[in-house]
Amino acid sequence: MSTLRVTAEVLTVQEHPNADALELAQVGLYRAVVAKGAYRTGEVALYIPEQAVLPLALVEELGLTGRLAGSRSDRVKAVRLRGELSQGIVCRPKALADVDLVGAAAAGTDFAEPLGIVKWVPPIPPTMNGEVEAAADLLPWVDIENIQRYPGIFEPGEPVVLTEKLHGSACLLTYVAGEERVYVSSKGFGAKSLALAEDPRNLYWRAVRGHGVAEAAARVAERLGARRVGVFGEVYGAGVQDLTYGADGRRETLGYAVFDVSVDVGGVVRWLDTAEVTGLLEGELPLVPRLFEGAYDSEVVLGLATGRETVSGRGLHLREGVVIRPAVERYSAVTGGRAIAKAVSGAYLTRKGGTEYE
Repeated sequence: MSTLRVTAEVLTVQEHPNADALELAQVGLYRAVVAKGAYRTGEVALYIPEQAVLPLALVEELGLTGRLAGSRSDRVKAVRLRGELSQGIVCRPKALADVDLVGAAAAGTDFAEPLGIVKWVPPIPPTMNGEVEAAADLLPWVDIENIQRYPGIFEPGEPVVLTEKLHGSACLLTYVAGEERVYVSSKGFGAKSLALAEDPRNLYWRAVRGHGVAEAAARVAERLGARRVGVFGEVYGAGVQDLTYGADGRRETLGYAVFDVSVDVGGVVRWLDTAEVTGLLEGELPLVPRLFEGAYDSEVVLGLATGRETVSGRGLHLREGVVIRPAVERYSAVTGGRAIAKAVSGAYLTRKGGTEYE
């Protein structure tokens, strides 16, 4: 999941092709459906992104009572309005009536806390839960921002690699050489430097043992002279999320695919380039499908975010999206860290009966 920031943004307003009373307000590469005439191009308004949970008073003020997602109808979710995808809410809350939104947009001010807006945290099913322990040596995962919100992460023409984004549950494994210690965690627990105690019923431990992930990490540590190796993979299949890729998470061996590797060599932690991951792990562990290598183009990226999944080899269902990385790992001033982003399919966001477990 990406970080939650509620910011003032300069809008580009476009015509809605299917509704005379509606328009499209563009923020980055996102578009939100708004009432016609409410905003003009160049004006500034607040943008509340998907996965934001609003206080009920704000929901009522915005005229959205009963129209948002979640059991309390308070969560922002992508929807289609008269055929157009609307991602997020564009508004000017009364609480910010005296705020200089133009200055706030320039400063990048985050209004989430003042407005009482929080990030939605998906539920954790019993198979993904368990006893936890402190794990200071656990190598952490990072939040991935959406390229539609932050289109400046990559430069046009920059060499990039696009891999398929899988709809499962992220499994974090850290192998500590010398101690022969293995830590296994989820994205949520890993963010708190907590590891799951080994349990044969636990989803992540089943995937790690079933695919020999710890043994592969140990071999990487030996080849690179690393003290720690972090292997980050997606666990998927029936019983994990609603998109299964033809795998059954209720059976002995779950679907699993590596999407990233980090290493600690001499006290310096770095992410491996996609080519390095392939060279070290291809044939050792399943890897997420690589869909594109070449010059960065936002239209190419958004096009590849849609379509059918390629994991099963049979295109069983829609694709969640893609993850974009530079061909050579680098820092991004836009993210304040690693240069990495995702693009998510509109069909995935608006599918019926979808599950979103952490």
